Amino acid sequence: MALDEQTIYREHPCFGPHKHNKGRIHLPVAPGCNIECRFCDRKINESENRPGVTSTVLKPEEACEYIRRALERCPELTVVGIAGPGDTLATNYALETFRLVKKEFPQLIRCMSTNGLLLPEKADELVEVGIDTLTVTVNAVEPEIEAQLNNRIIYHGKIFTGVEAAKILIHNQIEGIKKLADTGMLIKVNTVLCPGINDSHIEEIAYTVKDAGAHIYNIIPLIPQNELKHLEAPTFKQLDDARKAAYPYINIFTHCAHCRADAIGVPGEYDIGSEIYMGRVNTKETFSHG
Repeated sequence: MALDEQTIYREHPCFGPHKHNKGRIHLPVAPGCNIECRFCDRKINESENRPGVTSTVLKPEEACEYIRRALERCPELTVVGIAGPGDTLATNYALETFRLVKKEFPQLIRCMSTNGLLLPEKADELVEVGIDTLTVTVNAVEPEIEAQLNNRIIYHGKIFTGVEAAKILIHNQIEGIKKLADTGMLIKVNTVLCPGINDSHIEEIAYTVKDAGAHIYNIIPLIPQNELKHLEAPTFKQLDDARKAAYPYINIFTHCAHCRADAIGVPGEYDIGSEIYMGRVNTKETFSHG
């Protein structure tokens, strides 16, 4: 049975409209990805505080032991999340992990992030493993704009590029949101704000995802890197203008902390991920797109 909205807003540090003293653990069990965003740069290291970075990649069967360690150090922990470093649906590891977590830690909110490419076909399985909250990254709802942000997708063993890839991705994202919203699952949408590409498109994204059933919207400032390293990061005014454009259509989340894929603790207050995962650093930076 899905948790009620007020409980999630009160207990989940990345869904409530206000910052509060609740913690989360990110389990880095999802190594591969099935899309290739132009701004994404996934790495294994201990130094960068941003999405797509982890000190290790866990096996599903290792995850519960790390949750036990985290609960000892972080009694405020209310959420178990999987947010990478790749996509959670590109492999079966995240869903296998959530099955174990559901059995051993039923009191914790189960949260998953995805690019949404496989969301419609995996929706029933997400319900079966007990996902309480879902975050879908939707950077555009117009294929011509999405094609500027994404090099390619790997979908059912085939590579698609350009507008063709963007059409598939956007269709699946919106259909997946609709399907899971109908089950009562609470859904947040993330958008990476890329000046000169999708910054004039935010209003349309907000309207579209709200119409599909999303509950809350998180606009994340671009970290210039990879193929988009030539862009400037959004200014505070650009970020504020984007939030104002979206506000008439959907609730806005404003205190995103750009968390690592192995973050543990209270966002914006403290992070003990490096302590809990200490000794697990792997210097090989080998992630696959597929």
